[in-house]
Amino acid sequence: MTRYLIRAASLAAALTAWQLLTSLNVDLWLRFSQFPTVADVARAFGDRLGGHDYWTDLTDSLTRILTGFLLAAVLGVATGVLVARSRLAEDLLGPLVEVLRPIPAIALVPVAILLFPSNEQGIVFITCAAAFFPVLVSTRHAVRALAPVWEEAVRTMGGGRWRILGSVVLPGALPGIFGGLSVGIGVSWICVISAEMISGQYGVGYRTWQDYTVVDYPGVFVGMVTIGVLGWVTSTAVERVGRWLTRWLPRTEYVAGARVRRAPAPISSVPEPVREEEVRDGHLV
Repeated sequence: MTRYLIRAASLAAALTAWQLLTSLNVDLWLRFSQFPTVADVARAFGDRLGGHDYWTDLTDSLTRILTGFLLAAVLGVATGVLVARSRLAEDLLGPLVEVLRPIPAIALVPVAILLFPSNEQGIVFITCAAAFFPVLVSTRHAVRALAPVWEEAVRTMGGGRWRILGSVVLPGALPGIFGGLSVGIGVSWICVISAEMISGQYGVGYRTWQDYTVVDYPGVFVGMVTIGVLGWVTSTAVERVGRWLTRWLPRTEYVAGARVRRAPAPISSVPEPVREEEVRDGHLV
């Protein structure tokens, strides 16, 4: 409860500072007199919530981000595992990946316009491209970092390639994979909003840019707040799913100023019998 109170107080302090700087028209080095106040943004937010366009934009942006991100997650994990496990795949795909990876996804807008017949498909493509490379790179590094002894143990017990993939490679690489997914969802939001501003017809990014062109600054801040909340919700959802799928891992928590390591539950709660030799040796120590 104390942590939640501190977080709420931090947010309230930031909003209070924003309200004071804008209402007093403070112009030192930064021109806060050009900013709308918190009250102006709140009124604009209330007006938008009562309209139909806001919810249409919200639905369109969420549909685009989820479609592109899920495609990137599937393709990125599959390609990352393939490149990490196969030398032939690394030789064929590795150079292409390294050449395309530094290109910003938003720079692919002209390519999307030329390739796809509709803006909707182009925006999904840009969103997918933005998340694809972080997921691929994280998956590749996570798979290569696995200890070889696990795979050798499965082979010793008669396990084949698919058994190794399902019981060793994917479970062992899950923490790294979800690290890439967390990065990818944030990059996807940046690119989908930018793509909506450039070539979209609906969506939060499109509406925010339209508000800017008509000098509706409270509306611009409504779009910014909406983007921030949506990004936080989706990133938290990815993190929660990752923690649930890797719940067998030991966790480290900070409780009352002390770091506490929480280990997974033991397989059996019945203690092993203590041998007489161990008791005697312990007594001598």
